[in-house]
Amino acid sequence: MLRRLITKRTFVTSLQETILPKKYGGRYTVTLLPGDGVGKEITDSVISIFKAENIPIDWETVEISGLDNKENVKLAVESLKRNKIGLKGIWHTPADQVGHGSLNVALRKQLDIYANVAIFKSMEGVKTKIPDVDLVVIRENTEGEYSGLEHESVEGVVESLKISTKEKSARIARFAFDFAQKNGRHSVCAVHKANIMKLGDGLFRNTVTEIGAKEYPDIKTSSIIVDNASMQAVAKPHQFDVMVTPSMYGTILGNIGAALIGGPGLVAGANFSREYAVFEPGSRHVGLDIKGQNIANPTGMILSATLMLEHLGLKESANRISNAVKQVIAEGKHTTKDIGGKSTTTEFTDAIINKLANTPL
Repeated sequence: MLRRLITKRTFVTSLQETILPKKYGGRYTVTLLPGDGVGKEITDSVISIFKAENIPIDWETVEISGLDNKENVKLAVESLKRNKIGLKGIWHTPADQVGHGSLNVALRKQLDIYANVAIFKSMEGVKTKIPDVDLVVIRENTEGEYSGLEHESVEGVVESLKISTKEKSARIARFAFDFAQKNGRHSVCAVHKANIMKLGDGLFRNTVTEIGAKEYPDIKTSSIIVDNASMQAVAKPHQFDVMVTPSMYGTILGNIGAALIGGPGLVAGANFSREYAVFEPGSRHVGLDIKGQNIANPTGMILSATLMLEHLGLKESANRISNAVKQVIAEGKHTTKDIGGKSTTTEFTDAIINKLANTPL
């Protein structure tokens, strides 16, 4: 039933179930959530590039920190409900503050932003130990370990509930298989720990396997235990194409994927619900330690923004900008410190703008 509801307006990273925002006067209004750490610096890079390219987007900026109270996330929710689409930095979730939940999780749950897509693809000019990595991790965003349900039943005893449902396992499975079909991918691998969590992870693994066999016979379906998946991803990442995971396993594999291609600053990502699309870097690093130093790599944010342009049907602009980013990195003259260069965030951004200015339309 779900598959019959999917529209034919697709782009490289999504099912395109999401309702596209309305365009007024030939322009889109997009919610901008700069986030914490280096969020403002790297979203400013996107703003500068879009302005130089005359991209028909107006920003509705909502300044919220992950340190704010959960009540404040309603400002972001209200903006996204109006605009249907957003560009987002990462909100910092403190690990040492009991009772302070994740605003990232709260936003996903309130808008049912259930699917996270992170793209790990090697880039020319970035030195890595394993070349030609091309891997996608699709993560269920709303349940599993990130259900947000935990309490102290008695003093010194904490119970954290991991919720797994067949409905949401099936939904993310179909998302992953549809993604594979629409993007010329040939296999989907379900990541689990069903050898220990036989009911919860067993439900996830069995649901993905069943849907793959019955509804997507042209896509190879497999499954792998998460600890083995981590080892295999480090040793032989080319064996994987699309990996579909419950919430926490996708976070772990996402960090591995970032390390494989050269660091968290290079990873593009996106999140989808039935109504909303929120684009943010695929590797969840806030960069608190380098905030304000103008040395952050904005590549992941810029490429996430190009995915947003594709989502809006602005494919020519998306291709121009993503190609310019890749060319600047390949040339190696104006790259940031994390990938072996000496340039600032601003200098890297200016190099992209100059590359675009010298690229015929």
